[in-house]
Amino acid sequence: MTHGFTLDARLAADTEPVADFVLCRVRLMNDARFPWLILVPARPGLSEWHDVGPDDAALLWDETARAARALETLCAPEKINIAALGNIVRQLHIHVVARNTGDAAWPGPVWGAGTTEPYTPDALTSRREALAALLAGG
Repeated sequence: MTHGFTLDARLAADTEPVADFVLCRVRLMNDARFPWLILVPARPGLSEWHDVGPDDAALLWDETARAARALETLCAPEKINIAALGNIVRQLHIHVVARNTGDAAWPGPVWGAGTTEPYTPDALTSRREALAALLAGG
């Protein structure tokens, strides 16, 4: 059920589509410094974790774990960070970020760290295709 769902304009501008799960739209943050997925539950009016209905709560967690496993497989990070902040973009969205010692923000958070480095067109296509294939495999 996606009736009435609209992706926040800032998320649309900062990310690229990768896949659609049953509940979430999976998007890639367009910042080549960090392997970083954004999951957006396709339900209108969600801004907090506790706004998610009981029928969708387990699905949201499963889809978040699925995204984390895809990043783990593709990037072999030391750590996966999962968070839902929503201080700037109120629409509920889940950040799933692959982290490594020495990355551009280590050990701090990726939000607001340095200057965004968009993917080149070829790198963006390659990253999206690799993630889509992993996500399709479940």
